[in-house]
Amino acid sequence: MLKIIDKKLNHSFGEEKNKKQIILTHTSRNIEEYLTSLKYRNHGKYDKIPHYVISKDGDVIQTLDDEKYTKYIGQPTFDKQSIIVSFENLGWLEKEPLKNHHINWLGSIYKEKVFDRKWRDFFFWEPYTKKQIEKTAILCKILCEKHSIEKTCLGHNTKINRMDTFKGILTRSNIDEDVTDVSPAFDFEYFIKKLEI
Repeated sequence: MLKIIDKKLNHSFGEEKNKKQIILTHTSRNIEEYLTSLKYRNHGKYDKIPHYVISKDGDVIQTLDDEKYTKYIGQPTFDKQSIIVSFENLGWLEKEPLKNHHINWLGSIYKEKVFDRKWRDFFFWEPYTKKQIEKTAILCKILCEKHSIEKTCLGHNTKINRMDTFKGILTRSNIDEDVTDVSPAFDFEYFIKKLEI
């Protein structure tokens, strides 16, 4: 049984019951700051709301009903047919000169061990936690069953053309080469293993 924390917002542009995809993304900020920004940004009318947010500790927070959609991806086909699951994660990081930490593009400080791999012109990444991956696999299994979404995951974060026709689990970086979520720090092998249990 998966405990889902209900923090649903009333922001949406419509409903679409025929979901075909689950898109994995990340927040680029800590969980409290992110949830506050979803609620109050643009005077409470922010138009990029994910359906679920998974904290570093593995808490599963629902911010939007499954059938609703916003402009999260910015392409109507994806927005309508997808359920968005976003990880609490700072994304790409830069080493602060003469300091003992890294920062991301928003200035958030990260003092733990980084994941080091060059990808899309960046070198350092905040790791995703095992708890996040495990809870996301459970959530994806539930969502696939509930919405008849194929329990298939691409298993990488490289951009592929015509992803609007793909049925299953993908990442925002599979759709757009200008974004970095999910990053190379995401353990696809572990995720797929947990998804198949």
